[in-house]
Amino acid sequence: MELTWYGRTCVRLRGREAVVVADPYPAVVGPTGRGMSGDIVTFSHPDDAPTPKAKGRRSRDGTTVLPSSLDSAFVLDGPGEYEVHDVLLTGVRTYRDDARGVERGKQTAFVVELDGLHTIHLGDIGHLLTEEKLADVGPVDIACVPIGGALSATKAAELMAQLDPRIVVPMPVCEDDADCRDALARFLHEMGGEPASQPKLSVTATGLPAEPTTVLLDSRGKVAG
Repeated sequence: MELTWYGRTCVRLRGREAVVVADPYPAVVGPTGRGMSGDIVTFSHPDDAPTPKAKGRRSRDGTTVLPSSLDSAFVLDGPGEYEVHDVLLTGVRTYRDDARGVERGKQTAFVVELDGLHTIHLGDIGHLLTEEKLADVGPVDIACVPIGGALSATKAAELMAQLDPRIVVPMPVCEDDADCRDALARFLHEMGGEPASQPKLSVTATGLPAEPTTVLLDSRGKVAG
């Protein structure tokens, strides 16, 4: 499986069975998606900055517009268990704050089973997980976690300890680049390492690291492919 980060909470998982794209908001990948392809799209939460009068297919919340290159993808944006294109996905109700959504709203974390790997995309989560939620999530191999949002670096590291993935992929989400650098540095310090960044992550179920490893990815930004 190949994992690419496009900025903020947008990642693409390319597997043998299908391609899953998480959170391809137009503000991140552009209104056309710049040619980004995918069979399944997941949205963790409604678009924070929807373009007024934007044209195109919308997700079920009615406010989030799909980039045109993903117009034919199957879209998921809520909790539940799904099987699409032989890919198993589990949406788990979570929140963007530590007050059950009172401050910043609710969201969905998605667990994607692709190429024998379980990857959790935590969206813009703002809290640790209860035992009940951890049971809903199940075992994970790879965790994509937001950095610089509602979660402090310490809390993000605690969340990774709860999930215990083999690979951790930080997703800086703060508005200011300097704030993002500081938040990321604090998180990497908490995780005990300062990895060099790389363009993408390629991994197999038999090639997972023995110890939890943080992988820092370069943002593909608005240059999709």
